[in-house]
Amino acid sequence: MPLIPRELEPMLLERARAYPAVTLTGPRQSGKSTLVREAFPDYDYVSLEDIDMRELAHDDPRSFLQRYSNHVILDEVQRVPELFSYMQRVMDERNEPGQFILSGSQNFLLLNSISQSLAGRVAILHLLPLSYTELTHAGETPSNDEFVFRGGYPRLYSSLATPADFYPGYVATYIDRDVRAELGVKKIDSFNRFLTLAALRIGEVMNVSHLADEADVDSATIRNWLSILNASFIAFQLQPYYRNYGKRLVKSAKLYFYDTGLAANLLGIESADQLFASQCRGALFENAVVLEIVKQYQAQGKEPKLYYWRDSGQKEVDLIIERGGNPYFVIEIKSSATYRPKYFETLDDIAEAMGVPTERRFVVYGGEETIPTRHGTVIGLRDIGRLVR
Repeated sequence: MPLIPRELEPMLLERARAYPAVTLTGPRQSGKSTLVREAFPDYDYVSLEDIDMRELAHDDPRSFLQRYSNHVILDEVQRVPELFSYMQRVMDERNEPGQFILSGSQNFLLLNSISQSLAGRVAILHLLPLSYTELTHAGETPSNDEFVFRGGYPRLYSSLATPADFYPGYVATYIDRDVRAELGVKKIDSFNRFLTLAALRIGEVMNVSHLADEADVDSATIRNWLSILNASFIAFQLQPYYRNYGKRLVKSAKLYFYDTGLAANLLGIESADQLFASQCRGALFENAVVLEIVKQYQAQGKEPKLYYWRDSGQKEVDLIIERGGNPYFVIEIKSSATYRPKYFETLDDIAEAMGVPTERRFVVYGGEETIPTRHGTVIGLRDIGRLVR
């Protein structure tokens, strides 16, 4: 299959015209190297995964940057953190935009190095796996269940690799390289079990103590591991909305994965047909919708302000998108391809209390038609862009 264009590319080029360096982070195998080489074909390319190049950069950073000081892509740059202070001098001396394109998959290590040495000199962008929108624009229009099951990693669309082949190796590589070698987790078997337990809790309000009991570790370890999932672009937490509007609100976060294909594989789901009959289908579809919104915001170089709502009376709305410090969209998510008016019942109550008008109330469902109603609008995955514009 031809290379699938990434929606982030125009923003990547724009930031390179404005900053001395641009950093592109994201999960391993999300297409970062392919994108930067496609976007900057005239730049030198150096992968610091290569042992020889890494040792040269580590042993003699001055000489390395004399050779690669301008219009260069440094891939997996977090593996040589001492380079950053030397890059700062080069950037300040040249004072030109687009000197360095930096990429890496260890968000915590990379951003920690940037904050110490390159603050104010570098723009930071995130590339996640392929979105449903990107696949649709490329002529691939998978069914909802196929998209959720397969996920968005480019190799699954550019080769004959199947989820059954790809994800076990991905998890093994992720654990061996990132978790053990770079982040220092020693209880790999327990961490692996924790990953599956996390997948089982997608879309649920997290109870750290219960999760710790099932993983057979303490709560402090679970909190540390949740941070590692976020730093490694494996999973993220959706926080509850913080304004109570006279209600007592749940204060714990929900957990979602950065790729539903990975989550489905951890849950032992072996096909889209099996997903259709799975009790996890609703949670995984909800994950896909939240993630699609995140992807489209990040393709614009923005960090979305997303929340969920649950009060002490168990009234819940799946998603609130905030703009300008106020709730802008209120969204309910249903995996069913059949619209039912009851989907708006709780949404109407909460949106009314927040002052969100009907035209900004949405149900995202498993169907394809857009359905305007007197309560709000019903849309499918292909129209998620309406929630980002």
